[in-house]
Amino acid sequence: MIEISKIRKLSLWIFFIPLISINLCLLISTNFSLLENTFLEVDQIGRSNFTIPYLDGSLSISRASRTFPQFLIFKPAMIITGFLLILYWKNNNNIINKFYKTSKQIFKFTIFGILSAVFLIIHSILLGLEFDIKLFKFLRRVVLLGFIIFEIVAQGILVFHFYKLKHSLSKHINENILRFKISLVFILAVVALASVPFLISTGNTHLKHGLEWNYFVGVILFYLLTRLFWKRTT
Repeated sequence: MIEISKIRKLSLWIFFIPLISINLCLLISTNFSLLENTFLEVDQIGRSNFTIPYLDGSLSISRASRTFPQFLIFKPAMIITGFLLILYWKNNNNIINKFYKTSKQIFKFTIFGILSAVFLIIHSILLGLEFDIKLFKFLRRVVLLGFIIFEIVAQGILVFHFYKLKHSLSKHINENILRFKISLVFILAVVALASVPFLISTGNTHLKHGLEWNYFVGVILFYLLTRLFWKRTT
C-alpha cells in the first residue's frame, strides 16, 4: 500500500528534523565562543553557559532558537516539518478511508492534524519577531498552545481509529507499538493537563523550560513510533 510506504518515510523526517534542529540550536547557544568574530557571531540573547535543559531547565527552546544564527536552522526546520505533517495527516486519512471502505471522508484527526501543522508554521514565522505589543505576544502564545492542543487531539483520535481497526490492520501493523502509541498519547495528555497550574503561575521557570524540552521530544516521539508501527510494504 503506497500510503503506508509514504507514512513510514514521512514519520522519520518528522521525528529527526525538529529533534536535530533544536539540539543544534542548543549546541550553538552553549558553544557561542566558537563563532566569535565570524559573520555567524551568536546574538547575546541566544548565548548560554553549558546546560542540559532536559534536566536542569536553564534554557528555553525559544531563547536557544529565536536569535541569529540559530533561527537560520530552527525556522526552516519547523516550517518544513509543518508541511511534512500536512502530508502525514492526509496519507493517514487515505489509509483510514480504505480500511473503513469509505470514500473521501475527511476524519477529525486530519482536520486537527493539519491545523496543528499550520499553527507550527505560523509560530515558526512569528518566532524572533519582536514587537512591544501585548496583543502580539499573546497571539504567539495562543498559536503555540493551539499547535500543542491540536497535535495531541489529532494523535489521540488517530490511535483510537487504529485500535478500532486493529484486526483489519493486523497484517500491516505491530500491535505492541500501537499500545506504546496509545500510552504515549495518554501520558502527553495527562502531563499537559497537570502542567496547566505551573504554566499559568509565575516562577517555576526552570521547571517550565525542562518540561518544554522533554514534552517537545515526547510529541515527536509519536512519529518515530509510527515508523515502527507500520510493517514494511513490498
